[in-house]
Amino acid sequence: MSTIRKARISDVPALQKLINGFADRGDLLHRSLNELYENIRDYYVAHEDGRIVGCCALHVSWGDLAEIKSLVVADDVQGKGLGARLLNECIREASELRVPRVFALTYKAGFFEKAGFIRVDKSELPHKIWSECINCPKFPDCGEEALVREVQHEK
Repeated sequence: MSTIRKARISDVPALQKLINGFADRGDLLHRSLNELYENIRDYYVAHEDGRIVGCCALHVSWGDLAEIKSLVVADDVQGKGLGARLLNECIREASELRVPRVFALTYKAGFFEKAGFIRVDKSELPHKIWSECINCPKFPDCGEEALVREVQHEK
């Protein structure tokens, strides 16, 4: 069984290898070591048998919006609900932070829809979120879909 926790500095090399393996297949954006170290507090990791087998990040974009980023689960442990568990940790944190909405840009819209996200036109998202998109080799026709979910806050 995989355990989920906040990422640590010592996780960064394995985190980069996992993320960039999926990026090499065109599933998401590559992440540099510098970017991962600078944003380590955004990440949750799943570890099993001494290795990082999944990750997901919650990156606050603005006062009313945060992005779900770099959600990946190693091929050999997929299909066990680990992606949903990682996503739920990020949504729980968004709730604690009182972020009213989270969004994702993804090629796997169905996964996010099962978690309560709804598809929206990319133009509905603030221009600030496009800072990474401009540097993407697939920009402007990447094919990713934008999805948004309202976040319930605990009292």
